Amino acid sequence: MNRPAPADGFTLLEVLVALAIFSLAALTLLRMTGASLSQTADLDQRFERQVVAQNLAAEILTDPRAPSLGEARGSVENFGRTFTWVRRAELIGDNNSLMRVDIAVSEGGGSAVTLDVVRPAQ
Repeated sequence: MNRPAPADGFTLLEVLVALAIFSLAALTLLRMTGASLSQTADLDQRFERQVVAQNLAAEILTDPRAPSLGEARGSVENFGRTFTWVRRAELIGDNNSLMRVDIAVSEGGGSAVTLDVVRPAQ
């Protein structure tokens, strides 16, 4: 009996299974790329809020006059955008010789970055 020689190549079913596996892998990579881009943008915005908070802290630490006690609010423009800040100052330490200043910076009502500094209460 003569058998036909097996054909070289892939069957249609094998091609469809390979295509399905490749499609799932490609969709997973696209999803990961989207999540990575979103996280990168969030980190960039957080970094900018941190820079603004550090600038405000540098002003507080280098000013010979201590900031007023209690809470103060304001806004500052940096990176071409407007950031809002809240500063809370309170006396701490023995004989109230030190001042703790908490600075919170946010943009557009988003999450705030906080920074705490301590300076002489003079």
